[in-house]
Amino acid sequence: MLAAATGALVLTAGCAGRGGKAKDTAYVARDVDTLYAAAKQRLDQGRTKQAAALFDEVERQHPYSPWARRAQLMSAFSYYAARDYNKAVSSAQRFLSIHPGNKDAPYAYYLIAVCYYEQISDVTRDQKTTEQARTALTEITRRYPTTSYASDAKLKLDLVNDHLAGKEMTIGRSYERSGKWLAATLRFRNVVDNFQTTSHTPEALFRLVEGYLSLGIPAEAQKAAAVLERNYPQSKWYERAYDLMRKHAAENLT
Repeated sequence: MLAAATGALVLTAGCAGRGGKAKDTAYVARDVDTLYAAAKQRLDQGRTKQAAALFDEVERQHPYSPWARRAQLMSAFSYYAARDYNKAVSSAQRFLSIHPGNKDAPYAYYLIAVCYYEQISDVTRDQKTTEQARTALTEITRRYPTTSYASDAKLKLDLVNDHLAGKEMTIGRSYERSGKWLAATLRFRNVVDNFQTTSHTPEALFRLVEGYLSLGIPAEAQKAAAVLERNYPQSKWYERAYDLMRKHAAENLT
């Protein structure tokens, strides 16, 4: 039924002004079937921003229509496809606030998480978006643990956690280079305690050995080295920790 309505949307567009810029396009009120079909057509054509605007019009012009609920989610997806992540998140969150128990709620949560996930930046930059991605992905696994969305969220969480651990390591190394051993060990301890499944854990344990020895706490250094030996005996970081502990022991004997 909707396919037959393609191209039927009426648009009123102003002619180019003196500066050569077209005036804003205004949407004329249309029946819901025609309006939704036009939005879907724009999306299929890859004209994602226009599609998002038209899906928004469906809800604005026909707020009580059954199509309005579907249009809200399609608008969120269209903004996502256009890489307008802020609007995509806003649209998906609005959908959830109005229809929290809808069958498409898991997808809305997933869309929010993916929007944050795709904005994850380099570990040397602020990781606020990475934290948001972690929270959103964790929420999916908590709410919908048996869905395919949760399965994918768990995979994405591995990368998110690796990024956050990498950020902690970057800051910790910076403190270490400045001789701020206590601040450095707190960062490395956070990696070991909260991101232990990431690729950064072996180095974090070695850095703790360094830090505790520099702080004059050899017993804690020994504990970190023991954890490193037990979990990563083939790691280069264990070899370095072993050499460091042996050197420290030899210095105390002289």
